[in-house]
Amino acid sequence: MSGNPADTVIRNGLIATQERVFPGDIAISDGVIMAVTAPGAGQQAREEIDARGRVVMPGCIDVHVHFRSPGMSHKEDWATGSAAAAVGGVTTVFDMPNTDPATATPDDLARKRELAEADSLVDFGLYGLLGEHNLDQLAPLAEAGAIGYKLFLGNTTGNLPCPNDGAVLEGFEILAGLGLRCSIHAENSPILFWRQNRLQQAGRNDPLAHLAARTDVVALEALNRSATLADWTGARIHIVHESCARSLPFIRFWKERGTDITVETLPQYLYLSAEQMAQPGGHVLRMNPPIREAAHQQPLWEGLIDGTIDMIATDHAPHAPDEKEADTIWDVACGFPGVETSLPLMLNAVAQGRLTLQQVVRAMAGAPARAFGLQDRKGGLHPGMDADIVIVDMEKTATLSARVLHSKGKVSAYEGLQVQGVPVMTLVRGRIVARDGEPVATASGHGRMLRPHMSAPRPCNVATSLHSLTTSMQAPFGDPF
Repeated sequence: MSGNPADTVIRNGLIATQERVFPGDIAISDGVIMAVTAPGAGQQAREEIDARGRVVMPGCIDVHVHFRSPGMSHKEDWATGSAAAAVGGVTTVFDMPNTDPATATPDDLARKRELAEADSLVDFGLYGLLGEHNLDQLAPLAEAGAIGYKLFLGNTTGNLPCPNDGAVLEGFEILAGLGLRCSIHAENSPILFWRQNRLQQAGRNDPLAHLAARTDVVALEALNRSATLADWTGARIHIVHESCARSLPFIRFWKERGTDITVETLPQYLYLSAEQMAQPGGHVLRMNPPIREAAHQQPLWEGLIDGTIDMIATDHAPHAPDEKEADTIWDVACGFPGVETSLPLMLNAVAQGRLTLQQVVRAMAGAPARAFGLQDRKGGLHPGMDADIVIVDMEKTATLSARVLHSKGKVSAYEGLQVQGVPVMTLVRGRIVARDGEPVATASGHGRMLRPHMSAPRPCNVATSLHSLTTSMQAPFGDPF
């Protein structure tokens, strides 16, 4: 191949995309993929990386992390969280807004962006909050570059109150016009708090009481309420941490109807079960929504394979280790780290014959990029795209343990689990940010904030929106169908 030498060529790898797996080389210049060629095509380069015997795939996009900064940096910060991501083969993260302060205004977004740009090894998107008292900030947050919005219908770290349904509907009317996607923690707060209080009064303080408070209908009701309002307004929504097999028929219904809804599940719902919470040490598995009975696992795997569930995320939610210990389950902090172990867990599923490499690439790179308007830059290995790449050794095994995590939250939900398939090198925009299980410290601050490039919005029922009704004297009469 003629022309100027590339900055880097990754040679002799087995390239995995959403469509196929094939041998090839990848040439990179100025942080962008310049060419994908047959092995040994002759592209000259200033640096070569030999990937012989290894899989080369797009870097993963985790649309659901909590890096805790500002305000809770004793749990995590951008340096430690992004180091964990880089080691785990995750090249882009979306950080949730339940920090202190919450990311509710453009000023809050700017402050978080400054912290992230100073320390992050990986690229990032920042969610804005959809709350009851910041509806007037939704459009300014979009202008400031928010990747999307987060709506907490269930309680969360930071104790952000659940907005009433009227505020949610008005918020969706606004978001439908903006075209950005809203990620939703879909649990019914009044039901779960009522049940939790009743269980506490009855003396139920055991780990399984957490699941009992958040029984399946808590998720089903909130999912369908969210989808109904999205369908009515034309808002784009994303259901985070789907844990419940009973949700799958409803998700299929809303997708078949044409509602713009995407869904994630998490490795913990595929690998872990409530039965494990009843065992000694099982209290550390407390999270929201809860890890459910083992019978939910296989339907969730099948939903991921058939596309009902679009993607894998992690809800990476670290806490200080002492916050995961308490006398009652109600006092155990909810959540645990996940961004460093998600790709090894899904590669392990490939080694077990449960998934293909193509399915992993779709669920962890392609689908997240498409859902959040990054498909022109992220999620694939095509010329012109960012050189976000992870090199994987599918023969290498590792034992998952809190001891080796790079997160501050030294708690592992998978303690002692052996996995096959391990990231050995991660590049973000052509720069190596992790190698052989360790972050590259000199890459700190390499990460950049991403703005979404969504397709044109398609709002519905605009004539009956609160904006129309409060700015026009025209009665919203006409053919309702």
